[in-house]
Amino acid sequence: QVQLVESGGGLVQAGGSLRLSCAASGRTFSSYAMGWFRQAPGKEREFVAAISWGGGRTYYTDSVKGRFTISRDNAKNTVYLQMNSLKPEDTAVYYCAATPRYYSGSYRYPYEYHYWGQGTQVTVSS
Repeated sequence: QVQLVESGGGLVQAGGSLRLSCAASGRTFSSYAMGWFRQAPGKEREFVAAISWGGGRTYYTDSVKGRFTISRDNAKNTVYLQMNSLKPEDTAVYYCAATPRYYSGSYRYPYEYHYWGQGTQVTVSS
């Protein structure tokens, strides 16, 4: 069992930056690959980025490549999402999620993750 708590969301103007954090507690953080998803009103939850348990592999959805960076600090039990050049279409609730390190899949679908945080709102104004 692992508990996840996101923070760092807020209101920012288009072109601005935010850094989201997801703090994990419970079982050993390095036992999990981590992902970030987002969900806008009236839309399905969508994949944003993922990172392997050791941080050596990262994955991004095309719309955020070159703007967002996922990273993790296993000593601090935290995964981050640095978001630059934000656009109004990035507005959503952002969730972090965890899946066991032995899992071998795409990491791009919500069903692949066992644990979820409560989400943090990101609003980008035009």
